[in-house]
Amino acid sequence: MNKVYPDANTALADIVSNGQTIAVGGFGLCGIPEALIAALRDSGVQDLTVIANNAGVDGFGLGQLLTTRQIKKMIASYVGENKEFERQYLAGELLLDFTPQGTLAEKLRAGGAGIPAFFTKTGVGTLVAEGKEIREFDGENYVMERSLVSDVSLVKAQKADKAGNLVYNKTARNFNPNVAMAGKITVAEVEELVEIGELDPDQIHTPGIFVHRIIVNAHPEKRIEQRTVSTK
Repeated sequence: MNKVYPDANTALADIVSNGQTIAVGGFGLCGIPEALIAALRDSGVQDLTVIANNAGVDGFGLGQLLTTRQIKKMIASYVGENKEFERQYLAGELLLDFTPQGTLAEKLRAGGAGIPAFFTKTGVGTLVAEGKEIREFDGENYVMERSLVSDVSLVKAQKADKAGNLVYNKTARNFNPNVAMAGKITVAEVEELVEIGELDPDQIHTPGIFVHRIIVNAHPEKRIEQRTVSTK
């Protein structure tokens, strides 16, 4: 099975469509699949539900898909860096399932592991728990959260072999492993592609069984979300 595709547009061409649920790895602008997000934008698909820790920034990352109005709903935990996101949400143009960060990570991990739901104390007694089942365990209340499975997952790794085994670089190993697991089809954007057997098995973060397609983007922009420069 050849998992390597020549470019991002080709990798997404026959698997994305209107109304899908798309999960995207990354935290802020760190570890985001830049080329795949751009290809998703260029595909023109509409009415997407996007699962991601955040929505990028204005004009970059997932912010591009907000500008083009391709996202109908966001399932996210942090949305503070995107003015267009704020505008659309407050205007009633964008649906939002605001989810605590740890709960979002577990929703993806559990979905990838075949666990349909789980109980957590996070959110009990708040708006997060409204309309959800509450159950008592050992004298404490827990809220039931449904797990997440995406139609397509887009992730970013530093290195992959041709079997799809992935290695992430430091902070980029944030939501990417869980997003990779949760996808019915997972596409990985990598900076370096090596032959099968070249990766140390003990250093692999996502096994290739979770990865269906691979594209190489050797020189991503890696834009810094907030740059602070010392005057000294």
